[in-house]
Amino acid sequence: MVTDNEGVRLQKVLAEAGIGSRRHCEELIGEGRVTVDGKRVFRFGERVDPRRAVIHVDGKRVETRAEMRYYMINKPRGVVSTMSDELGRKSLEDYVDVPERLFHVGRLDTDTEGLILLTNDGELAHRLTHPSYGVFKTYLAEIHGPIPRDLGKRLRAGVTLEDGPAKADRFRVFDQIGKRVLVEITLHEGRKHIVRRLLKEVGFPVQQLARIEFGPIRLGQLKPGTMRALTVQEVGELYQAVGL
Repeated sequence: MVTDNEGVRLQKVLAEAGIGSRRHCEELIGEGRVTVDGKRVFRFGERVDPRRAVIHVDGKRVETRAEMRYYMINKPRGVVSTMSDELGRKSLEDYVDVPERLFHVGRLDTDTEGLILLTNDGELAHRLTHPSYGVFKTYLAEIHGPIPRDLGKRLRAGVTLEDGPAKADRFRVFDQIGKRVLVEITLHEGRKHIVRRLLKEVGFPVQQLARIEFGPIRLGQLKPGTMRALTVQEVGELYQAVGL
């Protein structure tokens, strides 16, 4: 927090961050639901520096730096997971229509579609991809059945790959039509081709693969090749997932 002659009133900062009207933000402050730099604030006239203050509402971080951007994109199959490609292949750049320079948070194989996060928040991007934070990622994989009843148990117990052990955190059969089986698999690591290698090791090569969740963010009904900005709530959940 800053002196009374500096900074911006806290309720204005919250309102401009998308939390709600100034009146609603005043109510949040009065109810003791807002903290600034770890200290609970009750005074409506409190002033803060929105570029430096770390503000939480109901325990979730609120991003108040106006230049920060957070998006999600549904990467189509056949598109490389980079913002540009030296070989001229289709890349994320072909689908991103914003002026800011963005980082892609992690990658997906060219043949894998689904959720990729985009941001210019370097610290958040680093934490979301660093193994020590254990952010879960969920995939929908098509394999050919029939599959044994104990497949989920085997995957959760783990298998040994050429670069070390790997296991699923969660596994379930999502749908089945004849021999075509859709399975949902969740992991907290991001080694290259890890889902495809894990399923192949237990005898079920992947036919198609899509990432449908990254931490608390869900792909939902977003169509391939389209992107949208994350909501204030979603950004707060991402911060919470990595301890920011």
